[in-house]
Amino acid sequence: MNIIVQKFGGTSVSTAERRQHVVRKIKVAIEEGYSPVVVVSAMGRKGEPYATDTLLSLVENSFKKQDKLSCDLLMCCGEIISSVKMCEELYKNNINAVPLTGGQAGIITDSNYSNASLIDVDTRKIIKIISEGKVPIITGFQGVDKNGYFTTLGRGGSDTSASILGVALGAHEIQIYTDVDGIMTADPRIVENANLIDKISYNEVFQFADQGAKVIHPRAVEVAMKGNIPLVIKNTLSNCQGTIIDRLGDSDNSRIVTGITHMGDRTQVIIKLDENKENKEFRCVLDMLASSKISLDLINIFPTEKVFTIDSEDKEKLENVLKSKELSYSIVDNCSKIAIIGSRMKGIPGVIAKIVNVLDENNIEILQTADSHMTIWCLVHSYNVEKAIKALHKVFM
Repeated sequence: MNIIVQKFGGTSVSTAERRQHVVRKIKVAIEEGYSPVVVVSAMGRKGEPYATDTLLSLVENSFKKQDKLSCDLLMCCGEIISSVKMCEELYKNNINAVPLTGGQAGIITDSNYSNASLIDVDTRKIIKIISEGKVPIITGFQGVDKNGYFTTLGRGGSDTSASILGVALGAHEIQIYTDVDGIMTADPRIVENANLIDKISYNEVFQFADQGAKVIHPRAVEVAMKGNIPLVIKNTLSNCQGTIIDRLGDSDNSRIVTGITHMGDRTQVIIKLDENKENKEFRCVLDMLASSKISLDLINIFPTEKVFTIDSEDKEKLENVLKSKELSYSIVDNCSKIAIIGSRMKGIPGVIAKIVNVLDENNIEILQTADSHMTIWCLVHSYNVEKAIKALHKVFM
């Protein structure tokens, strides 16, 4: 069987007109000799009647925290409606389809409700449906645990479902359909002349997804990478070729930087030794924050100070921890982390110097930097982030 997995997001299935575009994509796959396995998200976004966030708004926050098992069942309703609706659309176009929940499709997870992890995949039912000449329409974002209860895979879970099924079925590729043409060299809302990236490696796109780009979820990339199944990001509403994600990426491209993304809502924390000389807690401050489940980022440790960033949502929790240990500290609010990504940066001298010079020439203060073999991060004030991205894109892209 020449299987291809096609995942369609909430905006792709939100209206009758858009669902017709989905039907055409499925038809093309069949005409090209593929057996499509379709994964769908809930229809629309918050405020629309069957969107996941709309369904969640039916119950109080206290209930959501106390009974995640029930909330997972509630959240699964949106995808179930989408799967049946898409079956109807295909029926109107003389294509036989079968709606399946994640559990019926064979996705077995642990019982960590609202953020379940995969245990196993039983593809027998999917294979049987395909062998009968029918198209399985599978609810994304969900599975079942060993007790038969519905589970959900966390935010971005429909992408993850598509990757899980693609790997389990040994698919030719996994197509992720959304409302953009693919992965761009920068956010086109910020950089008007941002370019489509034709090919990109798993590792590079994982950095994009992890650092704020919302085209695909990092877990989906990780699953596909482990199974070595290519991912393709495509636009439901156009015939653009999209972005191919595989192990090699664009090996023929000599460009050092592949793209630039950013993440807002960061808070910088500075804890200095000379302000905490008499406080023994200074040495173990990172352990204390880890115990409080506060995630740290851009960590720079010096003999005289510790500098790191946190999600701004954790600021109050962090301050409570530090104050309880009578530690002195300073905070810089409203920061953004810019990520300059490229697998060919490794071993190339002068890249960081170029970044620093570009930002300095544009009077943009760099609050902190860090780097890995394919990503360089710069922390800037959020009011400078668009200016910084435009300047860096102009120089590197």
